[in-house]
Amino acid sequence: MSAPSTTTIPSPSRNKSGWLACLAVLLPVLLLQAYLPGQVLAAERQYRKVSVADPYLEMHTGPGRGYPVFHVVDRGENVEIIMRRTDWFLLRTAKGDEGWVDLGQMELTLQPDGSAVDFSRATREDFTNARWEAGVLAGDFGGANIVSVYGSYSLNPHVAVELWGSQILGNFSNGWTASLNVVHETWPDWRVSPFFTLGAGYIHTEPKSTIVQGEDRGDQIGHAGAGLRIYATRRFLLRAEYKSYVVFTSRDDNEEVEEWKVGFAFFF
Repeated sequence: MSAPSTTTIPSPSRNKSGWLACLAVLLPVLLLQAYLPGQVLAAERQYRKVSVADPYLEMHTGPGRGYPVFHVVDRGENVEIIMRRTDWFLLRTAKGDEGWVDLGQMELTLQPDGSAVDFSRATREDFTNARWEAGVLAGDFGGANIVSVYGSYSLNPHVAVELWGSQILGNFSNGWTASLNVVHETWPDWRVSPFFTLGAGYIHTEPKSTIVQGEDRGDQIGHAGAGLRIYATRRFLLRAEYKSYVVFTSRDDNEEVEEWKVGFAFFF
């Protein structure tokens, strides 16, 4: 009898249509929740204001010196700080013009009352409101080793969309997965912030021909899980999560796989 050709562990089957129906219902609900609060937050948010102290402030079309300067703000004018990306700040003028200014010029601005402004490091508020996040995690996938990378975009402080790619290294086979997830954080302002995740994707399995006989496989997957995002320092965070997968095989018996991963990420 040949050894199993995948790194997954067979277990009691689940109804495929039930899982797909669950994903079809919950994903739109989470995305709708992301959209509606986002509109309220955009309307109610009060942005931080600073006053230009230098003779002028150069606004770039993007967050980098390679982007051209398209607008200059004169001394004494006030600007709003919309967001920060590493050492670049997105500003809005009183006339509604938006552009990017580097940290060096921002450190020469003043508070509306004339006091100095501190832009020394990222804070927990940046951790809560960051739009982008990327990281690397490693752990166990049904008894096999797994290494994953991901990128995340926050629709608002509570809901984010993530794209994952993983490499699986097992005793009898290797493989990779790709998935698109929706993540919900109930308390995004906590230093240790719990989250829930739901998503779907694809898994490809390649048996090791020197150990087992079998063909490469490709199957759809769905998952649900939970985890923690832990603010560490500056722009770094720790992340730990658990996911329960269902692999929708071409046979009648689907497979269930549990996954544990820990790693680090940075936000900007």
